[in-house]
Amino acid sequence: MTAEQKYRLEEALWVSPQRMSGAPCFRGTRVPVQSLIDLVEGGETIDDFLKLYPAVNRQQVLTVLDFASSQLLECASSLTSA
Repeated sequence: MTAEQKYRLEEALWVSPQRMSGAPCFRGTRVPVQSLIDLVEGGETIDDFLKLYPAVNRQQVLTVLDFASSQLLECASSLTSA
């Protein structure tokens, strides 16, 4: 993870053992990141998610998805170099 990715992720998320049992949530909300994953897996769109959780903003969602994508690509590329 680059320093820029870490900064952007810290701007988008927060984690606290006293909030939502420590589940990563979108900063400033009690909306777990898992809710985004579940809805996308169920075929919903980002716009559907944002309508359902108006306290979360589009940039937060895009930051989380960008991070997940980069981590997946990094992991997959390590499989081919083994």
